[in-house]
Amino acid sequence: MQMGISINMSRNKFEWDKLFAFFLLGALCSCHDVKQHSDQFSINMMETHCKEGGEPNLFVSESNEVYLSWIEYIEGSEVELRFSKLGNNQWTNPKTVSSGNDWFVNWADFPSLISYGKDQTLAAHWLQKSTEGTYDYDIHISQSFNKGQNWESSFILHKDGVTAEHGFVSILPFSQDRVFATWLDGRNTKNDVKMGENDDPHGHHGAMSLRGATFDHEGFIYDDTEIDNRVCDCCQTSAAMTGNGPVVVYRNRSENEIRDIYIARNIDGKWQAPHSVFIDDWYIPGCPVNGPVVKAKGNKVVVAWFSMANDSPEVKVAFSYDGGANFDLPIRVDEGDPLGRVDLVLLSNSEVLVSWMESNEDEALINIARVDENKRHEVKTVSQTKSSRQSGFPQMVINHDNLIMAWTVSDTISTSIKSAWISLDQFIKT
Repeated sequence: MQMGISINMSRNKFEWDKLFAFFLLGALCSCHDVKQHSDQFSINMMETHCKEGGEPNLFVSESNEVYLSWIEYIEGSEVELRFSKLGNNQWTNPKTVSSGNDWFVNWADFPSLISYGKDQTLAAHWLQKSTEGTYDYDIHISQSFNKGQNWESSFILHKDGVTAEHGFVSILPFSQDRVFATWLDGRNTKNDVKMGENDDPHGHHGAMSLRGATFDHEGFIYDDTEIDNRVCDCCQTSAAMTGNGPVVVYRNRSENEIRDIYIARNIDGKWQAPHSVFIDDWYIPGCPVNGPVVKAKGNKVVVAWFSMANDSPEVKVAFSYDGGANFDLPIRVDEGDPLGRVDLVLLSNSEVLVSWMESNEDEALINIARVDENKRHEVKTVSQTKSSRQSGFPQMVINHDNLIMAWTVSDTISTSIKSAWISLDQFIKT
């Protein structure tokens, strides 16, 4: 989790302006339901109301309400977590969850917002500095009980009290009155043990761990558990709810620096021993900042991920029909030179849509393909963007008969958010 930018008011204005401009500034997005066509592929752009910002995240509720959240960059070092709701293919005027000038803002580790329960409680998370240390920050959670008009005071998700890295959070509804959360936890990286040969090269003495817990409307935390005691430091986690309970997928880290994708399953309230989704055998003595995505329905579990084993970049998808206990052999979906940054949505019991970024000379293409249990179908390009970190991670969800997407665009000094809706018919017919 070392690829971040901490926001500190003590930084002088010149230094801040240079750093902020290079990584985070945005430009006003003014795309009003404009249709783009590429090989008969129709994309309907929507205005996001983002003035200067990035790090978009999408969530669709059980009642098919779609939320877009993002970080808005305010004057100086101030940032806000904002969100809009989709209605009639338009985003509502944005509301603010929280703001601060001491947040940890990271191109790959973005905040999120979900709704849960019959009362449609909203829960959101962001990262906030705990001390002056560059990578010392906590996971803050706030909730709203009136559709985002007002937000409760935030609470910290983890209770270790250690000034260390905590982030790459995934949250999802667990029950009518609880939310499940999983995150990368750096409490073990701050200790007095002498650094070993295979310990983290950034000065950490212990390994990054993966933890999980649930919390309720009052902010009480339950079942805080270490799921895996040694994982990759800065790749996204992903979680989904199966018929047996939550599953978490993440990039593991062996003693020999093999960083393959693993899954942990919670069965009847107990975490089972994690196991690999597929053995890529990717040796990399550093974090690739490229996490997996998991989606589930009943006992069907699908995982998409990026690997560069043997210096061969690939995006893969694997299907499971027993709750993630076993996976079929993966299907490769990229076109030969992917950057990764994957996302995934379920179409049916045997089909999914996978998105990823593919290198295209000095730029990158945001591609989507329909994949079934046997093969990848035609690839469609949604947009072209920069291949740099500022372009972030494209996001997508399904709303009724449409695919909703959001992604970051950047130029030499700025970033902004674009979004679009795409009819699912265009994928199903190919």
